[in-house]
Amino acid sequence: MSVPVSAARRREVIDALRQGAVPQAGLDLLAVGLGRFETTVADELGTLASGGSVFKAVRGEYGSGKTFFTRWLAEQAKRRGMAAAEVQVSENETPLHRLETVYRRLTERLATASYPPSALRPVVDAWFYVLEEDALAAGAEPSALDEAVEELLAERLAEVSRSAPTFAAALRGYRAASAAGDAATADAILAWLGGQPNVAASARRTAGVRGDLDHFGALGFVQGLLAVLRDSGHPGLVLVLDEVETLQRVRSDARDKALNSLRQLIDEVHSGRFPGLYLLITGTPAFFEGPQGAQRLAPLAQRLATDFTGDPRFDNPRAVQIRLPGFTLSSLGELGTKVRDLYAGGASSPGRVASVVDDAYVADLGRAVTGELGGQVGVAPRLFLRKLVDVMDRVDQFADFDPRRHYAPTLSSTELTEVERNAVAGYGTPPGRGAVSADAVELDL
Repeated sequence: MSVPVSAARRREVIDALRQGAVPQAGLDLLAVGLGRFETTVADELGTLASGGSVFKAVRGEYGSGKTFFTRWLAEQAKRRGMAAAEVQVSENETPLHRLETVYRRLTERLATASYPPSALRPVVDAWFYVLEEDALAAGAEPSALDEAVEELLAERLAEVSRSAPTFAAALRGYRAASAAGDAATADAILAWLGGQPNVAASARRTAGVRGDLDHFGALGFVQGLLAVLRDSGHPGLVLVLDEVETLQRVRSDARDKALNSLRQLIDEVHSGRFPGLYLLITGTPAFFEGPQGAQRLAPLAQRLATDFTGDPRFDNPRAVQIRLPGFTLSSLGELGTKVRDLYAGGASSPGRVASVVDDAYVADLGRAVTGELGGQVGVAPRLFLRKLVDVMDRVDQFADFDPRRHYAPTLSSTELTEVERNAVAGYGTPPGRGAVSADAVELDL
């Protein structure tokens, strides 16, 4: 029996697809081929809730659904009361060899089921509320509440304070400034706690901290954030480091530092330093197998090693690394019918949408878009869903609109990503075609 979908949830998903984006929520409504991961993901999230930690790597070519998978997993976590953050690895904005920037993006992108990014302030405020309630429940007098809260803060951050004492100091400064009604100082201290650079010196003096967060302090701050999340009712955090394959394109010295930082993070997760952390990285097969990626650092390659020589049907979902095989025309059609049914549920004329945009038309549209992309099904989902929603918008608004007569899917260069443009130009390697000759690439000399 299907669960009714709210109008707001349906609209959020359809609006994202209309813009050619992966929805931030409601991904269970679109999930295709993820059933074999559900049990393992549930078990691993259960590990977080019991104080454990998990590391996972997801590999797949462009269009295989890596972003969809990670957001789907994060959504499962948030339904269990956990927090999630998606960080795009970038040479300029978020270099992996500078973990302080990763921590900063983590706090900027932190989200829970109740609060969108950045949820840092409500999480911290909820934590202090819990400390106050616990202190009162333990018999503290209202007149001595501040002292009792201070004792609980020191007790619960004792482990964190051994490696990052300034984390607790910043929390104390934030609470004091908030209690004094000094909103500007409280905001500045919270920004410093979130890893933001260039915070006013006066605010840092108020909190008793100095300088900016550095690479080594960032690990302690992640540890502190996990403790705050846990005490404020969020038993885990899913942290996604997306597109780690970009490390292959940075300078060799920065690449080596970044790969070593990744190795360090994996080791810290396995050591138990981050109870409640689910660290998830995504990358292309070239990153995991190529000479400029994980294979460049033998200890990292050993930690990621997974056997993918057999039939993909028997891949182990519990392995440290999992692969997403990508879409086939059949699964693309299945996804399209899910979106069609979701759209029809909120259409002004649901019967007309369902009958005009029937399964046969959905399959034909999938083949047409894939054909425009050189037969590369893996590159097609984003554009296919965008075109499908466009067709259904027209069917829903115009009673005489027939997509088979009045609509021919065309791809404009302005709506294509770089990978999609390469597919249209024939620079990709569709199944069965073989590699494109270098002589076929036009050079502007």
